[in-house]
Amino acid sequence: MLYQAPRGTQDILPADRPYWRYVTGQMHAVAALFGYQQIDPPIFEETALFVRGVGEGTDIVDKEMYSFQDKGGAEITLRPEFTAGVMRAYIENGMHVWPQPVKLYSIGPIFRYERPQAGRFRQHHQFNVEAVGELDPAVDLEVMTVAWTLLTRLGYRGLSFQLNSTGCPVCRPAYRAKLVEYFRAYEDRLNEVDRRRLTINPLRLLDSKEEAAQPLLNDAPHSADYLCDECADHLARLRGYLETLQMPYAINFRLVRGLDYYTKTVFEIWAEGIGAQAAVCGGGRYDGLIEELGGPPTPGIGFGMGIERVILSLKEQGIAAPALPMPRVQISPLGDAARNAAVRLTYDLRTAGVGALLAFGDRSLKSQLKSANKADVAYTVILGDQELASGVVVVRDMAGGEQTNVPLSGVIDWLRGRLSRSRFAPARSVIGRVTDPPGA
Repeated sequence: MLYQAPRGTQDILPADRPYWRYVTGQMHAVAALFGYQQIDPPIFEETALFVRGVGEGTDIVDKEMYSFQDKGGAEITLRPEFTAGVMRAYIENGMHVWPQPVKLYSIGPIFRYERPQAGRFRQHHQFNVEAVGELDPAVDLEVMTVAWTLLTRLGYRGLSFQLNSTGCPVCRPAYRAKLVEYFRAYEDRLNEVDRRRLTINPLRLLDSKEEAAQPLLNDAPHSADYLCDECADHLARLRGYLETLQMPYAINFRLVRGLDYYTKTVFEIWAEGIGAQAAVCGGGRYDGLIEELGGPPTPGIGFGMGIERVILSLKEQGIAAPALPMPRVQISPLGDAARNAAVRLTYDLRTAGVGALLAFGDRSLKSQLKSANKADVAYTVILGDQELASGVVVVRDMAGGEQTNVPLSGVIDWLRGRLSRSRFAPARSVIGRVTDPPGA
């Protein structure tokens, strides 16, 4: 081949579109259920926005961003995540005067130069949810349950929350100091990457995937032991809400956000039976982020969920997406005179809301019927010169082979009536397991 898709990208082919349509459709539906409005920030922003909004010392900023200088000399980056751009839009568009919290969501591509693996690409797509302007831990619960509700609707089983608090600028310095003291004693056992984290962003050590750090992590200090009264109360109230809803959760001290403007709640949702990577979404509070980006002090919380990852895990669990609606009628003209009438009939069917295909070329009726079978249409309307002269078309039921003469002037209503009560009606909007009927 002369050209191929760049490494870490993929073509989303028609065969996968039922999953994409269903998953994103449920994302829109759940967001509306909770009162979230869609926002679409640009795909690229100033590089400095992501350096401040994601943070120096993170793998995203240090290793993974697609950055370039545009023709005007500006430093530009393809977005590696949504939150920084959404917060920039919040500030720039004066959303602080809107009723708070401002509840927003986005669906679209993000770009990270990382090692491609199953469900993760250098261009992948994300469902992103943000609630900005309210510190109440009930907002934390709501954002978390947006993700929970979506995953439940999609058919996931064995869901549970992983939860932690990273404190705030009042209590985090003491914890950070204790963490540095602990890891300094083992610095000779850390590799270069983690030694740099220890200097620049020590909380990121808890999220280290480096093999050398793993034996040290279980005995590392826990942030929950250093929370101030405000942060401890926030976590306790959130835990109380989760217990009220009987939602399973576990405190996971290794969930962190390493920068000062990320505060308090950090969470992930884990699911059973989807392989080694159990997390299907993650998020947390960033009460200092808007101020860091030049806005007024404003609390916020959100999460991101990778769509490719969701679709892959649905397939792994044997969860099938409903088929997309396709044309259920084919018009098969025979002869030049009939083709004009066939073009007209095809157009009129589509205008009436009936999906229709027109058989192209000068193929035989046998060949046209074979194409109709491949297209899985319910009926083929055969229109030849003789039928045109008599004002009657032949409608063939593709399932049983029966043929019926129907007046050309009434064939649209005839087809609409048959299709509305046949097994070829549009697919249900319910997703079910391949192995189990819905509700089993």
